[in-house]
Amino acid sequence: MLIRKPLVIACLAFAPLVHAQEIENWEGEAELGVLMTSGNTDETKINGRLGLINDQEFWRNSGEFSTQYTEADDETTAEEYRAALETNYKFDEQQYWFLRGNWEDDRFSGYEFESSVTTGYGNRVWRAGERSFLDLSAGAGYRYNKRMDVDPETGRDVEEDAIARLAAQFDYGLSENSLFRQKLSTEMGLDDNNTISRSETSLQSSIMNNLSMKVAYRVKHVSDAPEDSESTDTELAVSLLYGF
Repeated sequence: MLIRKPLVIACLAFAPLVHAQEIENWEGEAELGVLMTSGNTDETKINGRLGLINDQEFWRNSGEFSTQYTEADDETTAEEYRAALETNYKFDEQQYWFLRGNWEDDRFSGYEFESSVTTGYGNRVWRAGERSFLDLSAGAGYRYNKRMDVDPETGRDVEEDAIARLAAQFDYGLSENSLFRQKLSTEMGLDDNNTISRSETSLQSSIMNNLSMKVAYRVKHVSDAPEDSESTDTELAVSLLYGF
């Protein structure tokens, strides 16, 4: 049962992507860079990421897949895999319905895995051209996390709860060749009161053709982190991006 529930969540997130029928409309970026972290792991490591987006008249689909891995003296010191998928159905140029699935496996976070699926309402409240906009969204869903320890309050190693999700994304084209981006999200447990919040602030600038440089600062905060785990993780990444 522990394996099936995350798989169900992943399937629910993938299913709406079938609406993206025109494969030529997919755009993406591949990222490879150096990552400096603090919190549950303090070190410098290599990270990779793949981002995809398909934007059509009524549907907007996106996916993000990332991994981090480091070894020192034949010992694994960092290992993380993450996938996030989202589909939007556009009611008009501003309003949309979203369905989102998220799965994360970070062996140094105190969790064997973290997963959630949420749905709700979003609004592109501001837009200026193709590259500058502000999206706000709110919704509800379900979270299923597997801890490495046993919660002393519940006596269980599984966290499952109804959640509320709030999120925002602000993109601003500073120039033809540079982009500032701010992402914020928080998922609040309606029963266990555990809140997981994320922030990503980034700046990217074109170097030549489809190649860009990106600097990003990420923060993840877990209000009720497992024992012997830090509540806050931070990442500072310097990466090269290839757009396609």
